[in-house]
Amino acid sequence: MKTIEMKVETGNLNGNRKSKREVRISSGSLFSLSLLILSTNVAFAHCDTMDGPLIADAIKAMAQNNVNYALKWVPATNESEIRDAFSLVMKVKDLSSEAKELSEKYFFDILVRIHRAGEGVPFTGVKPTGTPIDEKVLAADKSIEIGNLTPLEGRISKEDMPELTKRFEKVMSLKNFDVNNVKAGREYIEAYVQFFKFC
Repeated sequence: MKTIEMKVETGNLNGNRKSKREVRISSGSLFSLSLLILSTNVAFAHCDTMDGPLIADAIKAMAQNNVNYALKWVPATNESEIRDAFSLVMKVKDLSSEAKELSEKYFFDILVRIHRAGEGVPFTGVKPTGTPIDEKVLAADKSIEIGNLTPLEGRISKEDMPELTKRFEKVMSLKNFDVNNVKAGREYIEAYVQFFKFC
């Protein structure tokens, strides 16, 4: 196995003493690190991507001046934070193209951050349009869109199908809620997230 050697010069906090250290990295370690970094480019969820349903609802909320499209994605305890952010965005977004771009980015970031926190996962930023999304996630979305689990066939084990079917049926039973009934919207999103986590 090939080893890469580098000499690294470091200084202390006072800046008056420097030391030299040799760092050795095996090619196997470097390869493993590269795979880890590259593999993170595929999104295993899509709520934090510009192509995902959360951002689509945020855009709809701004276009229709109705924050309820976005509120369903966050816990009730964070509702006032989203309402305040939405109010600010709506006040400034039409001032200029720069104001629109900045205010939308602000709203997307805060909405995704709070949604992710509600799921117990860290916020790592909103991923750009075109970010690859795991095939199972895409198939799960397609299943909800067409109203059956056909797109997930062959992607889920037979043993898991009864539980998946149960979760899918719950999602479908809650899907057609009134956008202004935020509680019903949150119930739908909770079922939606549980369905995706199982996929």
